[in-house]
Amino acid sequence: MTRTVTLRDIANARAGDKGNRLNIALVCRDPSHFAIVAAQVTEARVAEIFASREPSRVVRYALPRLAAFNFVLDDVLEGGVNASLGLDGHGKSLSFLLLDLPIQLEADEPRPTHGSQHQTA
Repeated sequence: MTRTVTLRDIANARAGDKGNRLNIALVCRDPSHFAIVAAQVTEARVAEIFASREPSRVVRYALPRLAAFNFVLDDVLEGGVNASLGLDGHGKSLSFLLLDLPIQLEADEPRPTHGSQHQTA
């Protein structure tokens, strides 16, 4: 049996840019979630999330020893910070699109905790 959480429940992300290329670093809060994220947050799924921005290419780099990934999306920043009229030409806020992704966890997985939130028995 599984349950659904959002990616933000089990990972943090930070986005940045280089020209018209978006980089999103995705880091699992608990290294035990790395395999789950690896199986469910694929290049194809990330391309679907950003389909409205029409990426020409999405590449995922896995960093298992850090329980992290780096996603590189080409041609999604409307030409880059110097060319774009968009409010966020750097793409800093775009990591939130990725963090909204639904993820399936096994029902017996511990409930994720956030920062200062604590679970009670």
